[in-house]
Amino acid sequence: MSLKTKITRLHYTNKPNGIVFNILKSCSFFYGQASSFKNFLYDKNILHPKKVSAFVISVGNFTTGGVGKTPVTAEIAKYLLQKGERVAIVSRGYGGKLDNKKVNVISDGINLFYKADLAGDEPYWFAVNLNMCAVLTCADRYKAAQYAIKELGATKIILDDGFQHRKMHRDLDIVLVDSEKVFGNQYQLPAGPLRESLNGFDRVDKLLVVSKNIEHSKAEELASSLADFDGKKLNTGVVKIEPDYVYNIISGEHLPKGVEVTAISAIGQPEQFYKFIEKDYQIKNRISFDDHHQYSKSDLENIEGIILTTEKDAVKLALLNHPDIYALKLKTVLDTASLNIPICNE
Repeated sequence: MSLKTKITRLHYTNKPNGIVFNILKSCSFFYGQASSFKNFLYDKNILHPKKVSAFVISVGNFTTGGVGKTPVTAEIAKYLLQKGERVAIVSRGYGGKLDNKKVNVISDGINLFYKADLAGDEPYWFAVNLNMCAVLTCADRYKAAQYAIKELGATKIILDDGFQHRKMHRDLDIVLVDSEKVFGNQYQLPAGPLRESLNGFDRVDKLLVVSKNIEHSKAEELASSLADFDGKKLNTGVVKIEPDYVYNIISGEHLPKGVEVTAISAIGQPEQFYKFIEKDYQIKNRISFDDHHQYSKSDLENIEGIILTTEKDAVKLALLNHPDIYALKLKTVLDTASLNIPICNE
């Protein structure tokens, strides 16, 4: 188990302790101070976020990894595309090999220009799965958004993982919370999963509790309780992410239920993925890599039989041309109309 994985487990332990945690906790003090100071500068209008001439939606979260930003961002993009908007998703491009100091057009909505290893997991997945949606990466999200508007005609910009990126103005801040993990041990990085203190709820326009289960009552109860969080009145809702079917990533053939598989993943929180597939398949082995792991043929050398993975992992594993890799297709249920996003032609 890597150090990164061990630390992630500490993040979601109720009462963590030990030497490693105590060292991380002292580091969290300095991280928290820096994060709070940055937010103070923006909250007091000492620093000013840059505006662009398009409606900007940020989809983000308080915690690190695995909450469900990718499928939620995709659902919002699909909704806007169906309404006739020109949509561009802007990402930092974490995990990709491209120079993110410049604007990289992963897709202009029609043409795909980079593979997953260069683009990064999420940008490539967006580009492959969202027809007519532009996807760009750059550390300077403002610069990428400006390019999308001027060169690609974007009318709506979606910032993927944008809540803490305060350099750019947004018109709608959507924040996701995992119904199972919630805020983990409630410490800030690196001792806990929080990217900033929960005072950031003041900036949230819509809080969506993500339920990655078959049964959603727990998520609905959490959404109800968070509607009045620490005296803050929040507009909350529930996103339901459920398993749909399993397909071969090369041929598209569906995998019959009951088959024995080796489950592999390289995502932030893989536990729910394993729970989804163990309902309908026999899991011979579970192999978890670090989030954003770049797969090589050696990773698969000792695996016999069928490999079952996530769609996020599938975009990278497809580069290896292995014939027996299948991916779990998820369906996302989100009341996009309730987000009250203005539509240009309405």
